[in-house]
Amino acid sequence: MTEKRMSRWYFGGLASCGAACCTHPLDLIKVHLQTQQKVEKRMVGMAIHVVKSDGVLALYSGLSASLCRQMSYSLTRFAIYETVRDMLGSTGQGPMPFYQKVLLGAFGGFTGGFVGSPADMVNVRMQNDMKLPPELRRNYKHAIDGFYRVVREEGVRRLFSGATMASSRGAMVTVGQLACYDQAKQLVLGTGLMGDNILTHFVSSSIAGGCATFLCQPLDVLKTRLMSSKGEYTGVGHCLRETAKLGPLAFYKGLVPAGIRLIPHTVLTFIFLEQLKKYFGIRIVS
Repeated sequence: MTEKRMSRWYFGGLASCGAACCTHPLDLIKVHLQTQQKVEKRMVGMAIHVVKSDGVLALYSGLSASLCRQMSYSLTRFAIYETVRDMLGSTGQGPMPFYQKVLLGAFGGFTGGFVGSPADMVNVRMQNDMKLPPELRRNYKHAIDGFYRVVREEGVRRLFSGATMASSRGAMVTVGQLACYDQAKQLVLGTGLMGDNILTHFVSSSIAGGCATFLCQPLDVLKTRLMSSKGEYTGVGHCLRETAKLGPLAFYKGLVPAGIRLIPHTVLTFIFLEQLKKYFGIRIVS
C-alpha cells in the first residue's frame, strides 16, 4: 500500500503569493527597465535610483496588487492545469505526454492571464508610478483603490487594457513553468539518481524558470508598455510597431532582471507548492 499527496486547487495561488513576497523588488525593477524609452540605467543603477529617490520601502510599491494578481492569475492557471492533470492521471494511464502538458498549460495560462488582467494592470501602474513627475502620478493607495479609481475615471473596459498581451504571456509562461517543470521533474526522477525531494524540485523549477523567461519576454515587454501607457498607444499593433522602431533587442529589454526575478520566483513557487502538497495535500492511498 502506497500513499501520495495531491495538490488542492488553491495551493498554486498560495505558493505564488509566497514567492511574490520574496521577489517583488526584482519585479518592480524589471517594470522600470522595460518602460524606459531609452536605455539610461541598468539593473543595479535602477535599484539604486529607486532607493535614493523614494527609500527602501519603495521596492515594495504595488505589493498588494501583486498579491491580488497571484490570487487571480496564478490561482486560476494552477487550478486548471493541476486539476485536469491529476484527473487524467487518476485513470491509471501514466504521465501525460509532453504535448498534452503544453496544450493544457497554454489553455490554463491564457485563461489565468485574462482573469488576472485587472490586478496585473494596477500592479504595473503602482510599480511605475514613482518614475513619473509628481503631477502625473496616479497615487493609488492600494490595489482595491486602484481598481475603484480605474473604473470611476476610465471605465470598466480599461481594467482589461493589455488583456490580449497578458493572456498570451500567461499562456507562454505557464507552458514554460508548469509543463516544463512537470517534464523536467519526470526526467530527473526517471534517471533514478535523485528522489522526490527538495533538490529535485530545485533543479526542475530552475529549468522551468529559464524556459518561461525566454518564451514570455517579448510579450512581457509589450504588456508592460500597454498597461503603463497614458494613451500613447492605440492598440497592440501600434505598441508593437513603436517598440520595433527601437530595434529587435527592445523586445528583450530587461531580460536579465526578468530572468533574475522569474527564475527565483519559479523556484520558490514550486518549492512552496511541493511543501504545501506534502503537508496539507489530499491524501491518496493505493
